[in-house]
Amino acid sequence: MAAARGAVGARYRLHGRDPRFGLDCVGLAGLALRAGGCTDSIPAGYALRGGTAGGMLDLIDRAALLRTDRPQPGDLLLFAVGPAQFHLAIKSADGIYHADALLRRVVERPGVPPWPLLAAWALIDDGPVRGIVLGEG
Repeated sequence: MAAARGAVGARYRLHGRDPRFGLDCVGLAGLALRAGGCTDSIPAGYALRGGTAGGMLDLIDRAALLRTDRPQPGDLLLFAVGPAQFHLAIKSADGIYHADALLRRVVERPGVPPWPLLAAWALIDDGPVRGIVLGEG
């Protein structure tokens, strides 16, 4: 969560993976998960648009994150923001950290997000930490 909080104010950039140059939601999620010790990678070719919810859920489930029905600060969240369009965010204490395409920057959005939550994942905290580092896509 600290890495996501530290990225607040970074500019939005589609396919952005570095806060110095810009982040999209995948880049922000990858930044936060790498800071949490995640070591695995998502295969190239993932898509947050035009895919299916099942495909995205399977991809993240296979990355050795623990799915949870009670998201806590620092957890990875997947939202359905439109037909066949998905959005990743990191849960904050008061809302979410996310790369907002309309505001053109990474923000903390307070309160309950306006999109349906499809799933949430926490890092597995027993034994070596594995997870996902979201790739260049």
